[in-house]
Formats: sequence, structure tokens, C-alpha cells
Amino acid sequence: MRTLTCIAVLSAALLMTHSAFAESTAAKACATDIKAQCGDEMKSGGSALKACMEKHFTDLSENCQVAIIRTAAVRKACRADATKFCGDKPGKSATAQCMRSHAADLSDGCKKALAKTGGK
Repeated sequence: MRTLTCIAVLSAALLMTHSAFAESTAAKACATDIKAQCGDEMKSGGSALKACMEKHFTDLSENCQVAIIRTAAVRKACRADATKFCGDKPGKSATAQCMRSHAADLSDGCKKALAKTGGK
């Protein structure tokens, strides 16, 4: 479980530094929790935010923890598809838009992971 927590926290910390995360389900589920636990680190992002989130992961609400874990699962399941179809797209927003345009072409694993998050 410790490994899963670390992976989830790292993924969330990386996502928190990108504007695309602000529109995600995880961001909405976690906004209050992360601001309360890691508000100062949100400004600097990167390793400071990752360390704070790892330290306080168990303090986050259950909804936030689940959203972070699901987001990490989508990133892992869809990484190859993102590279294959959208590797040349600069930035997370462009990649997200590209992935949506290739929805029919995505691997079964990616589609299943996205389905668990409502496609977000």
C-alpha cells in the first residue's frame, strides 16, 4: 500500500503543477484538502508539493485519495497511447484534447481506466 500511496502522491504532485489538472475531477475533489494541508507548497509546486502531499496523504479526504489514485491509474494506463497519438503535442492541455480526439483509437486498458473516472 505504501508504494501505491507514493505513486498516487507523485502523480498528483506532478498534475498539480499543470493547468490541465485544475479542470480534472481529482482537482475538484482535492482542492480544499490540498489547500488546507499544502497551501504554501502549491505555490512552489514540484518536489516541495510532492513531499507535502506524501506526508499528508492520509489526512486528505477519502474522495480526494480515491480521485488521486484513479488519476494515477489513468496516467499509467494511457501513457503509451498518449505517446503514440499525441507525443508531438506541447503541454498537458493539448495532449488532453488530442487524447479526446483519439477516443476511439485508445487501448482497452486506457479506455477502462478512463471509464472509472468518468472519462476525465
